[in-house]
Amino acid sequence: MQRRLGWVFGLWILWSVPAWASDYQQEIKHLLNYIKTTDCDYQRNGLTYTGSEAVVHVQRKYDYFQAKINSAEDFVRLCATKSELTGQAYQVQCPNQAKQTSAAWLLKELQQFRQ
Repeated sequence: MQRRLGWVFGLWILWSVPAWASDYQQEIKHLLNYIKTTDCDYQRNGLTYTGSEAVVHVQRKYDYFQAKINSAEDFVRLCATKSELTGQAYQVQCPNQAKQTSAAWLLKELQQFRQ
């Protein structure tokens, strides 16, 4: 009986993990598209980029850190928060809004996406 329960539990784990993993991967995909299509300026290490330019860099960091990412929050923290070389926070300047950190901007969008 215990063996059967263990087998059933193991199958349940296998079926549930891909669904959970695809949820955060869909969130990351959404955030990458959000960066790519934004009208806001993305500022990194003193230089300003369009969203379509910025997403190339963020995607590269995502490709590099992918094994360490288990949530959309991990993605933001590791790929879209600060420069690994200088430690400077990435900034986002949207029209008619105060400048904000990329992390705050993306986490706000993530919260809205989840609703």
